[in-house]
Amino acid sequence: MINPEILDNIEKRFADITTEMSDPSVATDPKKMALLGREHTSLRTIVEEVRLYRKNVDEISDLKELLTIEDDEEMIQMAKAELSELESTLPKKEEDLRLMLIPKNPEDAKDAIIEVRAGTGGDEAALFAGDLFRLYSRIAENKGWKIELMNTSQGTKGGFKEIVFGVSGPDAFGTMKYESGVHRVQRVPATESSGRIHTSAATVAVLPEAEDVDVDIHANDLKIDVYRSSGPGGQSVNTTDSAVRITHIPTGLVVTCQDEKSQHKNKDKALRVLRSRLYELKLAEIQAERSEARRSQVSSGDRSAKIRTYNWPQGRVTDHRLEGDEKNHALEKVMNGDLDDILKALRTAENADRLANM
Repeated sequence: MINPEILDNIEKRFADITTEMSDPSVATDPKKMALLGREHTSLRTIVEEVRLYRKNVDEISDLKELLTIEDDEEMIQMAKAELSELESTLPKKEEDLRLMLIPKNPEDAKDAIIEVRAGTGGDEAALFAGDLFRLYSRIAENKGWKIELMNTSQGTKGGFKEIVFGVSGPDAFGTMKYESGVHRVQRVPATESSGRIHTSAATVAVLPEAEDVDVDIHANDLKIDVYRSSGPGGQSVNTTDSAVRITHIPTGLVVTCQDEKSQHKNKDKALRVLRSRLYELKLAEIQAERSEARRSQVSSGDRSAKIRTYNWPQGRVTDHRLEGDEKNHALEKVMNGDLDDILKALRTAENADRLANM
């Protein structure tokens, strides 16, 4: 049974907000009114479920009491039937309500910065990194999100040695955070003449995009270098020093950006990536439930440290964090940008873990 005190606090908070929103002084403060309005809307659905749940609990209690004092056999049978029905549906209602009571991660609503890097496998790993970028681009397109390139380092035969890009839209980080880890691919590379299946890997790191208020960056902590940007094979792309490399001296983090022709724009993008990396490190330190910081998200790209395998010959994608029927999915469907089933299963598993600790 859910702790009644938790339910009392939710109903009290909802009542307090309702009262506060009717205060004339609050009505003249648009910013405060908007904040209260969002919280009121999010709590309304929960409060409705709380009241239904409590009604069912009270009805069960009343029926049990009735059975101790009722003499009429027909009334007893009716009460038993009603009690049985209520008791059979209560566990599901309680589980649904518990899920609604799980505190939302404030980072989930943020935009995301995604870093994809070729790992083990040389040219084929770079090609696979390109496939992952296209996969995420399709997801963004399907959800109406916007993608913004931050930095790219192209592979010699296509794909990317590294690509960093921003994803902006509702619940972008909350959706894409499950992609952090090592992705493995098994297939015959386009560069393979003998038809042998190769295994390659790419690493993915998903960071919540930090805002200025989230992280303070001091100018004297930065070392900023400018240089000429280069394309595949090292050839010069620009004749001016437009590429930017920023080193955060206290942590040793290094960010480069060369996709824009303007040095100023490259610097702005590099600072956004740096701020988000620092924010991720900060969250890892202050939030005990976040067990993996960015450095553990982005391992060496070794084949063994995998979260998902893309098997081309068998047309199958296996997510190794899931079990049973939930772990295997059709390759074509996934590569076309439909990760909904996988992401839903991962979110459900995460919620189950959090519920167990409530």
